[in-house]
Amino acid sequence: MMPSLSLRVSQNLTLTPQLQQSIRLLQLSTQELTQEVEQMLDENPFLEREGEEAPEAEAGKDAAESAEAAEAADKAADTAASADTSNSSDFEPGTSDQPLDFAAGKETGVDAEAAAGDSASDWEEWGGDLPARSSAGDDDDETPMSDRRSEHLSLQDVLHRQALSLRLCQEDRAALYFLIESLNDDGYLEETLAELAQSFGDASDPERYEALLHHLTVALRLLQSLEPIGVGARNLSECMQLQIKAQQRLLDEEGSDTPEADALALETALLVCQESLDLLARRDVRKLVQLTGCNEAAVRSALALIAKLEPRPGRPYADVDRNTIIPDVIVRPSNERGLPVPGFSVQLNAEVMPRLRVQDVYANALRSHKGSEGHGALQQRLQEARWFIKNIQQRFDTILRVSQAIVERQRNFFVHGELAMRPMVLREIADELGLHESTISRVTTAKYMATPQGTFELKYFFGSGLGTETGGSASSTAVKALIKQLLDEESAKKPLSDAKIADLLQAQGIECARRTVAKYREAMRIPPASLRKAL
Repeated sequence: MMPSLSLRVSQNLTLTPQLQQSIRLLQLSTQELTQEVEQMLDENPFLEREGEEAPEAEAGKDAAESAEAAEAADKAADTAASADTSNSSDFEPGTSDQPLDFAAGKETGVDAEAAAGDSASDWEEWGGDLPARSSAGDDDDETPMSDRRSEHLSLQDVLHRQALSLRLCQEDRAALYFLIESLNDDGYLEETLAELAQSFGDASDPERYEALLHHLTVALRLLQSLEPIGVGARNLSECMQLQIKAQQRLLDEEGSDTPEADALALETALLVCQESLDLLARRDVRKLVQLTGCNEAAVRSALALIAKLEPRPGRPYADVDRNTIIPDVIVRPSNERGLPVPGFSVQLNAEVMPRLRVQDVYANALRSHKGSEGHGALQQRLQEARWFIKNIQQRFDTILRVSQAIVERQRNFFVHGELAMRPMVLREIADELGLHESTISRVTTAKYMATPQGTFELKYFFGSGLGTETGGSASSTAVKALIKQLLDEESAKKPLSDAKIADLLQAQGIECARRTVAKYREAMRIPPASLRKAL
């Protein structure tokens, strides 16, 4: 075939960099957006926070301070010169090797009495007995005690402080430190001692490996003797056994005053933890009686005792601040007229909204130096700053619009609670606002709303519907709330089964199968009827 040229007209959908950035910012959570803003402030010189002083204002302030300092230095120099003239016998200009300290208004090589004059009373009047003032750097480092926030103590910090009171050799202390640092957030030691010993290097030297293993074994016993009790366990069974043995030691210290039933319950609980955790989780009393050889009453007392143990010893020292949810939108009851949602005020949380602006000084300087070398790259950075500010503003505007639409459609929820939630899907909000479903999905993910009923993720207000006898539909969230209400009112001795719950819902006109009830119950982390039954 002969080669030939041809023209073809086609249309392609291309995402511009600005649109890509807008989509990415829209799906970021509040914490991720804060990190993105900080990174952009560090990288782009044309971007700054509102309220920060402009460079020329700072320069003017520095110039004024410099002028005042220079004027003070001149006056100090004149004073020092007059003092030198009246005491020429004590000091000759040019004979001192010490540098002049103009800021202090004196000569560092001259003694204070000669520099200030012959009268000692003048020196005392100006506070000669006061200690020297610390430098500016020291002043910056000092923080008032009232402004210092108490630092969070982690589990490792607490254990290290207890370890300081132990008299150990250098090797055992290092092994104990290593084990403490190897604990997870719950206080468990996830790796075996053999694996930890091998992590130090080559395990081909038997003597060195055995020595390491011995020090780690000693350190583990010491670690498990520290508080909180149960720390350093390798699994749940060992954790509960450590806590039970600690209670047994306390009973042994009490001696003859110890009730026999309590001692028996502790012994039975120890056997239960050693035998099978699966039977314990299922609360199978009959099989536990066969395995332990104890009577049914002792097994039930042991199960009640085990239920009071702490399965996660490190829980009290968890850093809960990092899991704090900051709402993006705040909904408050209001009697003001003209609101988008009558009876409720929907506002953005000002604390999470970054206040940004373009640096006018740099932008004007760039405008006045057009055509200079590197102008194109700087112009691109300026455009990026403007896009970034616009996209952030558009992000919060979209969040506000979606939130107002949600509050308007779920108004009964904000008045009556979960039982009044209506079914709603993303398409309804998308059609109302003229947006795509994917945009609504990005907006409602990892964005939170503070309401009179509590703080919820925006995605929480969306849910499928279940059919009713009247031909309508009930929200899955409302059905879950109704199931939870039924379970809260059930008898502890005769809990409701999933089939019974489905029958009760059917009696109220909600068509819900048993499997659907089980799915909703598991989603709410509620155990089945066999585990909810009181012992």
